Amino acid sequence: MAHGPRYKVPRRRRREGKTNYYKRYVMVLSGKPRLVVRKTNKYIWVQVVVAKPQGDVTVAAAHSRELVKRYGWRAGTKNTSAAYLTGMLAALRALKAGIRNAVLDIGLHRPVKGARVFAALKGALDAGLEVPHSEEIFPDESRIRGEHIAAYAAMLAQNNPELYERRFSIYLKNGLQPEKLPEHFEEVKNKILEDYRDVLEKVKAAEAVQQ
Repeated sequence: MAHGPRYKVPRRRRREGKTNYYKRYVMVLSGKPRLVVRKTNKYIWVQVVVAKPQGDVTVAAAHSRELVKRYGWRAGTKNTSAAYLTGMLAALRALKAGIRNAVLDIGLHRPVKGARVFAALKGALDAGLEVPHSEEIFPDESRIRGEHIAAYAAMLAQNNPELYERRFSIYLKNGLQPEKLPEHFEEVKNKILEDYRDVLEKVKAAEAVQQ
């Protein structure tokens, strides 16, 4: 263990592996709100946070569980499709609160190309939130729509019905055939956009004035 007269004990959250304070410092210096994306073993959580002297203030937030309760989502709450929809929902709420720009904060999650945290970012961008990014980091559109899950489910249903029942028990319990996930994704996405249609119209009107 490090020691000596110049040794400084790391902050508690750094010791616990929860916060990279250098990255946080750089993001705070940008002066922009942070699009905070976190994932657990069951859910995706997206927040738009503004740094204040007294501490972080959450301006808008969305949880993938809301997709189930508010919009009838019947698939998994931690997959790529759910991450995209949660990011879109959080961004629409941020736009409604007057936030137009942000910087991405994925915490200690690894920045792997196509990861769920970047699916959430794609959802936020498609909603109209402006966040610096590289196009190469996003999952394929087909993956966001859940086409890979649908194809795998169709294969299992034909070749191994028992495994199909086990792997997709939650989908089937919720009344969704996993082969129809892409269609269900579009249905829920349209519900979210319709719910915030007035926000999108205001954003488009503001963009038209700027042009």
